[in-house]
Amino acid sequence: MKLLRLGAPGEEVPAVLGDDGRAFALSGLTRDIDGAFLASGGLDRVRDALAQGGLPVLETTGLRIGAPIAGPGKVVCVGLNYRDHAEETGAAVPERPVVFMKDPATVVGPYDRVLIPRGSVKTDWEVELAVVIGKEARYLADPEEAAECIAGYAISNDVSEREFQLEYSAQWDLGKSCETFNPLGPWLVTQDEVGDPQALGLRLAVNSEGRQDGDTKNMIFGVHYLVCYLSQYMVLRPGDVINTGTPAGVALGLPGTPYLRAGDVVELSIDGLGTQRQTFISA
Repeated sequence: MKLLRLGAPGEEVPAVLGDDGRAFALSGLTRDIDGAFLASGGLDRVRDALAQGGLPVLETTGLRIGAPIAGPGKVVCVGLNYRDHAEETGAAVPERPVVFMKDPATVVGPYDRVLIPRGSVKTDWEVELAVVIGKEARYLADPEEAAECIAGYAISNDVSEREFQLEYSAQWDLGKSCETFNPLGPWLVTQDEVGDPQALGLRLAVNSEGRQDGDTKNMIFGVHYLVCYLSQYMVLRPGDVINTGTPAGVALGLPGTPYLRAGDVVELSIDGLGTQRQTFISA
């Protein structure tokens, strides 16, 4: 299934896409697509309602697409998780996952405008596979258990300000948590529809010029391993998001490639998860 949220910021209506591409309103089943919905068996309720054919059709013309998950409790990010990305930035290939947090308030819709922070000269792009947690993950015994805790997947743009991130602080948070720095969506695609999360192509273009072209098979630490690993150090709860890293092709790793400026357009896609498109503007 492909779940999405449609409408103005703060007024989104939960919906699901049918096999024919039509959107069906879920307002009769849930107030929103959030952690409480996932924790209470929401995906099964939607699946049953779709099979019964009783959901009302939602007219989508002109409606904004919001982030597919409302109010994530936390956004956990994994850095340097593709060997080619670590190499292009001059970083050592990590022996353990590099973990940092991103302000959940950075999450915006996949087509929303992204703000370049005041004083920024190194705003960068990163296409990533996002994992949405559907069941509490706490001290998982092995990666095989992780699949039971995943609700689905989405596209994430882990926008980063490299000067803030790498030159202003020993921590990465300053360059990762600027407002609007995490476009997410357009859909939350359930596990059964995605299949193997380690067999997905990722692509990103800036002003129609290709920058990133990778594959999740090249992750250093796979999705299930990451969920298991993180569960040893923090409780992952329904609605939490994990950004799993980006392949080579970011501005930081391409000498002479300009960082993002006002008016630039970034387009992202991941196999089976749809597309994103953001215009960057000055804050």
